[in-house]
Amino acid sequence: MSSALRTLVTIVVCFAFSEINGLQRFAEQPVYTEVNPNEDAILSCKVIDKQGSCSWQKDNKPVGIYPKKYEWAASSMMIHQSLQPPHYGGDCSLWIRSATLDFDDGFWECQVTASDFTTQDALTSQPVRLVVRVTPQRPRLEHEGVHVPPGHNVTVDSGGVATVKCISHYGNPPATLKWFLGGREIPALGAQVNATEADNPRTWSATSVVQVKASRERHGEMLQCIAFHESYATKSMSVEARMDIKYAPTIRLLGAPQIDLEEGKDVLILRCEADANPPASIVWRRSGRSEIASLQESLQLRPVSRGDAGLYTCQAQNTVGTSEQLSVEVDVKYPPRINIAGPDLLTTAPLYSPAAFICDADGNPPPTFKWFQRLPTGSKLLERGMEKRLVIDNVTYDYQGEYECHATNYINGQERTVTSSPVSLQVVGAPQVLRLHPGAHSVSVRKGQTASLSLVVCADPRPRHVAWEWGSLRLEAGAGITRYHADEVLQDSREDCYLSTLHIRDVDMHDARPYYLVVENERGVDRHAVHLIVEGTFTEPLEMSYLLGIAGGCIAALLILICLCIYAVRAKKCCFKGRSGYKSSDKDSEKADLKSRSDSTSGPQGDSIYTTPAGFHHNHHHGGVIQGSPEAMKTIPVLRTFGNHVA
Repeated sequence: MSSALRTLVTIVVCFAFSEINGLQRFAEQPVYTEVNPNEDAILSCKVIDKQGSCSWQKDNKPVGIYPKKYEWAASSMMIHQSLQPPHYGGDCSLWIRSATLDFDDGFWECQVTASDFTTQDALTSQPVRLVVRVTPQRPRLEHEGVHVPPGHNVTVDSGGVATVKCISHYGNPPATLKWFLGGREIPALGAQVNATEADNPRTWSATSVVQVKASRERHGEMLQCIAFHESYATKSMSVEARMDIKYAPTIRLLGAPQIDLEEGKDVLILRCEADANPPASIVWRRSGRSEIASLQESLQLRPVSRGDAGLYTCQAQNTVGTSEQLSVEVDVKYPPRINIAGPDLLTTAPLYSPAAFICDADGNPPPTFKWFQRLPTGSKLLERGMEKRLVIDNVTYDYQGEYECHATNYINGQERTVTSSPVSLQVVGAPQVLRLHPGAHSVSVRKGQTASLSLVVCADPRPRHVAWEWGSLRLEAGAGITRYHADEVLQDSREDCYLSTLHIRDVDMHDARPYYLVVENERGVDRHAVHLIVEGTFTEPLEMSYLLGIAGGCIAALLILICLCIYAVRAKKCCFKGRSGYKSSDKDSEKADLKSRSDSTSGPQGDSIYTTPAGFHHNHHHGGVIQGSPEAMKTIPVLRTFGNHVA
């Protein structure tokens, strides 16, 4: 049989035995009871088969029945007594009216005297506490033995432990204390300690202690102690303090530039934000300099200049410690500025010798360089180099003129270009006919039209002689002969350069040849040719029908020629057969006759182009035009003065 079953059987047997013997016993004993001041309380005590008399004791002292103070509960609840079962023979419950702390708070016992002096069935209940509530004072906090007023700080260094005490005084019963940090309940260091007050033993003080590990994450959180008590209007009352965690600074840098900063245009504001307790002081320094850049949270550069460029650092410090250093590189961009272009404004170089220019410029980012030659044809520029130093290995007259240096960089994707003052290159030397001039190689004209052959020649000093030559002829500038005329030399758009033109009227196929321009000055001579190409009258492409017709005619002519050759061969054989008296002396006689006829037709003048005819007069020369027969004018070269020199 199990122990539980044995216990149940024992209870049943005892109950049956008591029923048989009629012993009085408790049906209900008093329990712990709380009552608010000046309110009524009832202590229940009910006895089965009650034969003796009921009485009550408080704190081991008998208590009498006094109307309106201590009354039997049964006398005021007769109607209820008639409803009780017969075996509930007595109700010894006690009403306590207008309970007070001084008279009623304490330990109460319900007692019943024995049925008779021989039965010995007197009853005494367990002492139970009747508590007359007393509202506790508002709880208070103490840190390191010092009272912390509500809402004030509990200060502790980061990494340490804050030990805080919560005390609730003069409560009955003692208040129940609980701790909360940042709205979350946290456990107390140990069990709550309750003790009667020294000056009022009927009331209690409640004490609870908590320990909080101090970390910067808990800085600013509210530490709260809540006292729970039924006598409070809201059943609880709290006190709180702010966790004041002291910690060394940590910093972050704001405002670092995301785009290029341009000198004189952009504003830079750097902020060094410190997270510290107590607040930290900020120091801005610039690398490489001993002085402090700023003692404020913000470092402002309004506007930035190239002198502001450099590495800036910020650091924070308080009584707990010093932060790390944060740095930001400030790079100030600025457009190029040319310091020198030259080295001289005018450079003179002999023909075919080297020449050099240098261009130096500041800029951030470093600029790129280009050298341009300004052409005489207005605003056109010819690129000559892409380095700071422009080197011309072999100077020709093509390089003579003004040069500009362009320095370029880019700021925020926008081009910044500066142009230097012009520097000049002066070329001196022998004449040079410009080979690359348009039309310098060949000129094509149709038969019967006028051809104009032009070349540009450059020379410094100025040319003494300028002439056109072809075959055995030479024609000075400004002179003319029959169909040929050489214009006076004209100043070209380029400095020290001149234009010479030869005109040929009514060109025919015999005029197709090279024509040479010969130029001379004190330093030398240069010679260059222009080829004249004479096109025939029919220059248009022939149609296919014409081509087919010509091809057919050629084939027919070839067939006829073959037939004639065959016929002639056969006829000659027949003739030789008929002439048996033919001699070699006859053949020699025929050769002599032919020679005599040839000698009679040849004249003394020979080639009419390159010989001087008889009857030519040298005293007719006006303005460079020679008077005489056209045949004679073809053969005599004409001299023309140029400047103060005579060719």
